[in-house]
Amino acid sequence: MTFRIDIFTIFPEVVETMASASVIGRSRTAGTLDVRVHDLRMAAADRHRSVDDAPFGGGAGMVMMPQPLFDAVEAVDPPRPLFYLSPAGRRFDQALARELAATAGFSLLCGRYEGVDERVCRHLVDGELSVGDIVLAGGESAALLVLEAVGRCVPGVLANEVSAVEESFSDGLLEYPQYTRPAEFRGWDVPDVLRSGDHARVARWRRAQSLARTIERRPDLIEARGGLTGEERALLDAHGLDDHGLDGSGGAEQPP
Repeated sequence: MTFRIDIFTIFPEVVETMASASVIGRSRTAGTLDVRVHDLRMAAADRHRSVDDAPFGGGAGMVMMPQPLFDAVEAVDPPRPLFYLSPAGRRFDQALARELAATAGFSLLCGRYEGVDERVCRHLVDGELSVGDIVLAGGESAALLVLEAVGRCVPGVLANEVSAVEESFSDGLLEYPQYTRPAEFRGWDVPDVLRSGDHARVARWRRAQSLARTIERRPDLIEARGGLTGEERALLDAHGLDDHGLDGSGGAEQPP
């Protein structure tokens, strides 16, 4: 079954170009993904195709008007839920990407300027998504991030389904280090274990490296998992890796 994602924007050519490349583009051609990009200006009511106006109460910048947005969405009747990309929204992460990929499809609304009229948030969209505590000129780059993250989770999009299972955040951990040819480069060697041909040993090494990397760079992810298990601590020890001062709960040890 084709998975559908609709994106509403005032820069359809930008979104269309990016959505036609790489994995997402190939999946669209194959019919696995049905990505439809809609120009919000097509629903504008004036000859200038205006989609924004000055905010009531004054202030800097412009606000996207409700009429073009409501009319554009209602003319298409896109798959729901419809999300507005906003810093105030639910934080988008890999878990949510998998959650959305398990649905029949969804839609994204890209804002611009100072945002959209509040009536759009209250009466048109079904929710808001945030890709991080950052400010962007518009929602297009955020929408493309969501599109790719969710698209990769849709069955049939990746040629090797194992890739999605082993990537970062798939088990609440960062991905292990990757190496390719040549085996030696400028005096830096690929770890012997990866050239051993022992798949079980390679799997243990990768798991240990994934744990160590997450502990070092994102200890908050370890804490969110409830800390390290005894088996994980033993695995780290067996590979000469330490837990960087994590206590039993996954947090940093406190001084006496």
